[in-house]
Amino acid sequence: MKTGTIEDAMVRVQVVLGERSLSVRDLSTIAKGTIIELESIAGEPVDLVAAGEVVARGEVVVIDEAFGIRVTEVVCQGNAP
Repeated sequence: MKTGTIEDAMVRVQVVLGERSLSVRDLSTIAKGTIIELESIAGEPVDLVAAGEVVARGEVVVIDEAFGIRVTEVVCQGNAP
């Protein structure tokens, strides 16, 4: 059995660019090439989400040919530092 600390546990994170509400009818017509306009504005901070909670905000960056996020704000929740 491997031993380690809680800090070694892996947590999946997501970067949320924006959101949009769609009707079931609109959702059912999505096809390749469909463009869905988000409710956020280009250049606005994106949210970094872990376990369903926003933990940080930042800006999208391009590193070589991959996307990344530069953290600009850490969101403290409860008694967390």
